[in-house]
Amino acid sequence: MSTAAPRTPRLASIDALRGLTVAAMLLVNYPGSWSHVWAPLRHARWHGATPTDFIFPWFLLIVGLSIGLAFGPKLDAGRTHDGALTRALLLRGLRIFALGLVLNLATWLLLDTRGFRLMGVLQRIGICFACVGLVAIHLRSLCAQWALLAALLLGYWALLAAGGPLEPGQNIADRVDNAVLGPLAYALDRSTGRYSDPEGLLSTLPAIATTLLGLLASHRLRAGKASRLWGAGVAAVALGGLWSLVLPLNKALWTPSYVLWTGGFGLLAVALAHELIDLRGWPALGTSLGLNAITVYAGTWLLFCVLMALGVLQWINQHLFAQPLTPLAGPEAASFAFALAFLAPWCVLAVWARRRGWRITI
Repeated sequence: MSTAAPRTPRLASIDALRGLTVAAMLLVNYPGSWSHVWAPLRHARWHGATPTDFIFPWFLLIVGLSIGLAFGPKLDAGRTHDGALTRALLLRGLRIFALGLVLNLATWLLLDTRGFRLMGVLQRIGICFACVGLVAIHLRSLCAQWALLAALLLGYWALLAAGGPLEPGQNIADRVDNAVLGPLAYALDRSTGRYSDPEGLLSTLPAIATTLLGLLASHRLRAGKASRLWGAGVAAVALGGLWSLVLPLNKALWTPSYVLWTGGFGLLAVALAHELIDLRGWPALGTSLGLNAITVYAGTWLLFCVLMALGVLQWINQHLFAQPLTPLAGPEAASFAFALAFLAPWCVLAVWARRRGWRITI
């Protein structure tokens, strides 16, 4: 006699948060002018964390949450063989990574702004998805998962400490990227001849820790103990803040203090969204974007490359935004208005796709 498998209902709050995070990412990525961007919409120059520096770790936190909510019931019920689930998640991680390569190739061919880049945002998402998915399948003990999180954070801290100064080009993460990736890295410092990458190799280790934090949070949501996320979030923020006194917050290095600081606030955002949307029935704003997040991200990237290559985007920004809006509201407002206009059609398209029941998964 078989027992019905327990099911975790799809949480609208998670889709909504994913969508709002992607929307924030696109607003940051596509201003009308990089010379005129409000300070909160810029990344910290090196140490520190602006609101923009929370976007990517929050997305990875949600990736970990989604893995736990999607895979957990299947694993608990034994409905899917571990081997089949492992192959499925590795293939999806590979597809996400490959899509990142395609976007970098499009940038290289259409804009020729730099050489071909191997790593990137989608590549990091693909790696983190695959690694934390393997943890969810093959390391199911909560104690073991917490131990792995601690090992990643403390081990990476030890690497950074042993690797010398944390300054750009001198830290161990940059040195590894320069040695291994070389011209395939994101940027070249012409004064030193060294390459570096904000989504490089070593810094992917703590990014996996951010994703793992989301997986651990999913256990609380599935158990109906979401209220504990408030305490976990406050504790992570406090620990990250204290740790930052000796190890600065740094997105490019993805320092362990940065993992806990941004991840703690992310847990608080998840707890708040769950309370307001799932429990109190508030509108799940952002859900449409959240259901097709990577598709929208890739679509905006490709459209940007094509319009830039044709010279259309520059004309649109100059004549429809910069010239008419700058005298009225200033250049930063005009630049932000362009970013809003660039995002708006994708929001409409995402809502239309959701109403038709369309969801494109990578």
